[in-house]
Amino acid sequence: MATQLPSSTGGVRGDYEKRVSYYYDSDVGNFYYGQGHPMKPHRIRMAHNLVLNYGLYRKMEVYRPHKATFEEMSKFHSDEYVRFLKAVKPDNLANYNRFMQQFNVGEDCPVFDGLYEFCQLSAGGSVAGAIKLNKRQTEIAINWAGGLHHAKKAEASGFCYVNDIVLAILELLKYHQRVLYVDIDVHHGDGVEEAFFTTDRVLTVSYHKYGEYFPGTGDLNDIGAGKGKHYAVNFPLRDGVDDASYEQIFAPVMTKVMEFYDPGAVVLQCGADSLTGDRLGCFNLTVKGHARCVEFMKKFNKPLLLLGGGGYTIKNVARCWTYETAVALGVEVPNELPYNDYFEYFAPDFKLHIAPSNMSNLNSNDYLNDVKERLFENLRHMPFAPSVQQHDVPRDAMDLEEMERVAVESASADVRIPQPVKDQIREREADDLDVAEGGAPSGNRNVDVSNGTPGNGQQSNGVSRKRLLPEGFTESAEEELQGRSAANGAGASAVAEPMDVTPSAGEVSKTAAAAAENKVV
Repeated sequence: MATQLPSSTGGVRGDYEKRVSYYYDSDVGNFYYGQGHPMKPHRIRMAHNLVLNYGLYRKMEVYRPHKATFEEMSKFHSDEYVRFLKAVKPDNLANYNRFMQQFNVGEDCPVFDGLYEFCQLSAGGSVAGAIKLNKRQTEIAINWAGGLHHAKKAEASGFCYVNDIVLAILELLKYHQRVLYVDIDVHHGDGVEEAFFTTDRVLTVSYHKYGEYFPGTGDLNDIGAGKGKHYAVNFPLRDGVDDASYEQIFAPVMTKVMEFYDPGAVVLQCGADSLTGDRLGCFNLTVKGHARCVEFMKKFNKPLLLLGGGGYTIKNVARCWTYETAVALGVEVPNELPYNDYFEYFAPDFKLHIAPSNMSNLNSNDYLNDVKERLFENLRHMPFAPSVQQHDVPRDAMDLEEMERVAVESASADVRIPQPVKDQIREREADDLDVAEGGAPSGNRNVDVSNGTPGNGQQSNGVSRKRLLPEGFTESAEEELQGRSAANGAGASAVAEPMDVTPSAGEVSKTAAAAAENKVV
């Protein structure tokens, strides 16, 4: 059995073997943000290669996600912004100078070859996982290429372009009255909180470094507005938080959240930049400490979507997400790493687990307990489990039954058909979707919240467009080599998905909070 939390945490039911669906596309590791940029999609390929060589793929269904379409991404993002992402290329930047500034594309969020396809793959896996959960065809869905929590409705931010998390939550809201979002990245989950700031149908919880640190949001007093008041929970942390301190706050806060909110589904963003030794992070969590959050949320037996996020010491990101895949499966894996395509990256110890550093923990017990009690007080103001008016369920982004029929009819005798044809979709018209008008005005940033009705893009503390990439950031030769190896197609053989996929189908651009009010059971 994977790492367990002590029974004293309470509030959870016993564990049992769960069906796990895992989304991965071999192309994702080929994308390259550029020389000197700390974001390395190659880390996802490294994690997948460890998953393969530990044999974890045998215990779960492995799917290649569809590429999210323009229409799917426009469910949250503005049409103009998605059109820009689709059109802009490294060789035509001069034609888009005005839009680059408007959409915050530049140093933190550069234009690179295949940018739009990268966004499609990231979003496609998260949406597909949400649909699989909605259909009750799995208990846990995993997309380590997702979790890009900083992207806004019409703006890139913090290495993120398309907010796959918001898109997945909107999908979950078609079947679930309430969805809980939990973020354990070192950076505040500002894009997701902002999207659902004015609705009670999504409760967002973020544990993050706060202060002079990107993105500058996530104050303890940022609790939502309007119908969403008390439905944003922020736990600001200081440098050096370790496993014991993190568990001291995570388990009791999440137990209270689950008690008061009782969500139908849970989305957990597992950003690995909260690990010790991360190149952009400042926490001191081990892989085991980070994974205890996955183990804890798993025990509530709710449909669970696990997503990636930050993480810039890529060998540790691969370790973390591999171990958390094992935790999701309830499988023990040895600390000795199996031989894999990137074995030399894990020198000199070639172990799965990492030791904490000797950095100081600036989070005193008094500080943590004070913040915890203030959050409990906020939760006590929350009405128990808000109800939602019943409506017809909108159609899924993908029609599994139709694609199963098509795939069976066109199947090659030499190719195994996954059951039921995994995450394929068919085109449908925009008017098939049941998204009502209304909600906060789109594109309205830095809105005065004194009336309790912030617009989409609200940033409650007025911080706007900070940079995640630190001034003077330089990259080691080793990290640059590892990042560039992806661009050259290294490791392309590390693929184990049993399927092919077709893209999909459309809808209307809305604010997420407004859409949340109208996607119901």
